[in-house]
Amino acid sequence: MGAGHDHGASAAGLRHRGRLWAAFVLLAVFMVVEAVAALLTGSLALLSDAGHMFTDVLGIGMALAAITATRRPTDDPQRTFGLYRLEVLAALTNAILLGGVAVYVLVEAVRRFAAPEPVPAGPMLVVALAGLVANVVAFALLRAGARDNINVRGAHLEVFGDLIGSVGVIAAALVIATTGWWYADPAVAVGVGLFILPRTWRLATAAIRILVQAAPKHLDVPRVRDCLAAVPGVRDVHDLHVWTLTSGMEVASAHLTVEPAAEIGGVLRDARTALHREFGIDHATLQVEPPTPTDACGPTHW
Repeated sequence: MGAGHDHGASAAGLRHRGRLWAAFVLLAVFMVVEAVAALLTGSLALLSDAGHMFTDVLGIGMALAAITATRRPTDDPQRTFGLYRLEVLAALTNAILLGGVAVYVLVEAVRRFAAPEPVPAGPMLVVALAGLVANVVAFALLRAGARDNINVRGAHLEVFGDLIGSVGVIAAALVIATTGWWYADPAVAVGVGLFILPRTWRLATAAIRILVQAAPKHLDVPRVRDCLAAVPGVRDVHDLHVWTLTSGMEVASAHLTVEPAAEIGGVLRDARTALHREFGIDHATLQVEPPTPTDACGPTHW
């Protein structure tokens, strides 16, 4: 059974495209405000937050581009699955960029600890409060789509990290204003960097897992094999492969050895129903084979 070209793999991202655009515009505008404020005040915490926000904007932009590309039909016969993998590549690029920003902030923070610089707490506090509001709004906009699309999830993850960063910048500004302890600025920057790195790692490994075509974590391959083997008329299941093509699109292929009296159409129909019902797999290529290699007709491909 061959699956159709598009059975909703990118529909999850498409449903949330309007929210992605709203979050993109909001964060892009505030990113400029925060970057200018960071340069004027010399705050490393604000600079780290602005850099993180830049990756938010870039990540959402890549997500939008990938979602649009996966919905665009292609006449290239060599792209048999269209441009689905662009979503995953965008997520991986996003994770790499975010990791680079985190490392830069950590290195710069170490330098600041050696030679702390005075930072005006008032402007820092005002900008951080505005940043918190912007991130809360963007976080709410992206929350629904984060459950079913890897790029929306990546953007949502970054905005959440940025939200925490804004809280940290507010705390640093209050500490500087009340105590004059300049180390609060690089200390918060270190906290933001350490907060970002493990989450970036998880996003990157999720994208790499898809790219190397490993079986999805939530699917137990032996259970998939047992499910197919339990289909009436199936004697054996071999050469089973299960992988993720893009967000929300699991794909399977398998060879089914059937009983001599089995009705092939019924076996394929029941196997397809079982994969959908038990595992949500709607894209499968199943090769039906006779029980002995001496069968004159040879394998049948569906």
